[in-house]
Amino acid sequence: MDGSVDLHLHTTYSDGALSPRALVDRARRAGLTTISITDHDHVGGFEEAREAGAAVGVEVIPGVELSTNVNGMDIHMLGYFFDHRNPALLAHLSLVRRERVRRAEKIVEKLNGLRIPLRLESVLAQAGGGAVGRPHIALALLEEGLTGSYHEAFIKYIGAGKPAYEQKHPVSPLEAITLLSSAGGLSFIAHPSPAVDGSTLPGLIHDGINGIEVVHPSLSPERSTYYRGIVAAYRLLSCGGSDFHGGKRSDEDALGRFTISRSDVEMMRKALP
Repeated sequence: MDGSVDLHLHTTYSDGALSPRALVDRARRAGLTTISITDHDHVGGFEEAREAGAAVGVEVIPGVELSTNVNGMDIHMLGYFFDHRNPALLAHLSLVRRERVRRAEKIVEKLNGLRIPLRLESVLAQAGGGAVGRPHIALALLEEGLTGSYHEAFIKYIGAGKPAYEQKHPVSPLEAITLLSSAGGLSFIAHPSPAVDGSTLPGLIHDGINGIEVVHPSLSPERSTYYRGIVAAYRLLSCGGSDFHGGKRSDEDALGRFTISRSDVEMMRKALP
């Protein structure tokens, strides 16, 4: 079946609302046959998802989403088909998750400086043991009545350039690409913004990126076509998905709408080291 692949999904191991098992079941009901759970800096949900998928006929590919930085600009990377037990990869992910907690501490301090009485404990409770991120801070603000909506938290306080924003732990694209390659996997530019072109793309291609996410809710048809052209011109690979989180993210109808084909996955398999 074509168009039944979603390689960008999140669970409670990062900022998603569903457990890996529940997400697999939701994906099956949406008509998906192949998925990848790409939690931020975490691969802890893979085994549960793979077992659940095997029981209902859904293939689960190892995946992860990593944050990198180029000249102060965030560029997310998606990794696939790597060894999820690779020691170097696991050590890196553990370090970055610790840095995520430190970042959350600094954001909470800035919010407190703005006379917004949020507690770090409330943020960690939202994360529930998963990789802590700004979505958990936004949810904590909303739950405690300190913001009018989830999106308002980003617009007023914690979005890039806003008064409580804090930069992430710096990781270069080359570091992420090398890490994923050393673990036997492939690396892709996630949901590329208009900033990821011109001077930035050639550097990423030179660093050894394997492909680009060409299907994503944030990409207009024109931008998708543009990046498909880059993929063709440089003989790169394509990936894509819904970036589904569930819960208060208002993307409940995204599953099954943003998909790629099985042929894209087969091209990825052929490119593996």
